[in-house]
Amino acid sequence: MAFKDRLGLELTGAGPDSVAAYESALHELQCFAGDPVGSVDRAIGSSPRFVMAHVLMGYLYGLSTEKAAMAIAASCHLAATRLPATARERGHVAALGHLAAGSWHEAGRVLAEVSADNPRDALALQAGHQIDFFTGNSTMLRDRIAAAMPFWSVDMPGCHAILGMQAFGLEENADYAAAEKLGRQAVELEPRDGWAQHAVAHVMEMQCRQRDGIAWMRGNQAGWTGRSFLQIHNWWHLALFHYDLGETEEVLALFDGPIYGGRPTLALNLLDASAILWRLALGGIDVGTRWAPLAESWLPKARDGNYAFNDMHAMMAFVGAGREDAVSSLLTAQQDAMRGDSDNAAFTRDVGYPAALGIKAFGEGRYADAVTALRPLPAIAHRFGGSHAQRDVIELTLIEAALRADDRALAHTLTAKRLAARPASPLSALLARRAAII
Repeated sequence: MAFKDRLGLELTGAGPDSVAAYESALHELQCFAGDPVGSVDRAIGSSPRFVMAHVLMGYLYGLSTEKAAMAIAASCHLAATRLPATARERGHVAALGHLAAGSWHEAGRVLAEVSADNPRDALALQAGHQIDFFTGNSTMLRDRIAAAMPFWSVDMPGCHAILGMQAFGLEENADYAAAEKLGRQAVELEPRDGWAQHAVAHVMEMQCRQRDGIAWMRGNQAGWTGRSFLQIHNWWHLALFHYDLGETEEVLALFDGPIYGGRPTLALNLLDASAILWRLALGGIDVGTRWAPLAESWLPKARDGNYAFNDMHAMMAFVGAGREDAVSSLLTAQQDAMRGDSDNAAFTRDVGYPAALGIKAFGEGRYADAVTALRPLPAIAHRFGGSHAQRDVIELTLIEAALRADDRALAHTLTAKRLAARPASPLSALLARRAAII
């Protein structure tokens, strides 16, 4: 007997208990909440020859951006290759193999083919969307989901995730009204959908609607914090709204509490801690002794050279804490990465390495050198992943370096551009005033 999921997709090697566990894991992944690893582990335990359970486990590790996790993703891929599979499932197995090998772009391409043939394959859309995010492919963030949208309706299980992903894709392409509408609809369907919650936060961040953003995050706080593995990132979004308003004490309280108070160890959480602390430091805020423990948390990853976006944020912590040993280790790891054949070689070469050099120069007070390293990056920073809101730290560092280097022409150009793009931002106005008095 061939078992199928709730949307009619065949699941080779599955049984009734393993299908239930698998669908629980998928729902948890779609909400970014709960314990999808535990759920899919139960699916494999119940049905060891359940090929898509092995694939889902591989995605959970492969999309973590943790170097240590890539070996697990590779072992999941190996297990899956030995099992019977449909054409759709073989597409997933191939995509997982590319992901485990560091070929992010090829994995995304294969998953687009799977989605084209199977637009109700929620996992193909979910994994593909995350790959588009990690590779900074804003067009595909929107278009991958848009192609599948006509095949979904709100009464289908998991539709909230499709709406939430499309909301984020629309936001990254500046279609803010449509993005907010879909994001709100997704959260109404599933209040625990942390990705949809964050998509609306992105809209409000880009539109400089700080008070709306604070109200949005606080209004559904129980939904996006309950056993959510995206909650630190969403706390970071709340901190960003307070940061733009100059509410430093609120930002530090969030850092000391939900952002870093629990001493997270995953890079995806540590980078949020680095990102908000670096923004405060750019503004001359005394962050006390906070850099030292954060640098210690990053230290085990200093030699990874696994994902350039993480490297940039690790460098912030190492520079902030004055850890020259870690700075040297990270730069060496990046040099090694650039000699590799994974997609991260290009991520690092194009953006990650010059960003790290610019941050190092800034920390050493060599502001003109920081300008030289960082100036080309805002236009191409999407190449190493992340969102517009996350990559904004590069432009903020460049502006601050230009101001401190007394580069009057560049400071005026950059701050005027920022004020035009974000006229309702108190920070934009502050930077423009500072440039005016150079």
